[in-house]
Amino acid sequence: MTKPAASKRHLPTSPFAAPVAPVPKHFAVGDQVTHDMYGLGRVIGIEDGVAALVDFGPAQKRILSPYTRMTKL
Repeated sequence: MTKPAASKRHLPTSPFAAPVAPVPKHFAVGDQVTHDMYGLGRVIGIEDGVAALVDFGPAQKRILSPYTRMTKL
């Protein structure tokens, strides 16, 4: 197995723009969401900054932060 590539640091003297840091996503109870693996669901619980409990119909899943595969609809 190979290790994932380390992110490169931005040099202040570089002529290229610095990469934009991703904005943390915030979800609230009742938000409708879509997940890359589980599909459509509704947030039924939040653990502050740690995880979101989502009801995807046949199953309830605990999705851990930073929610890279989940988007709010």
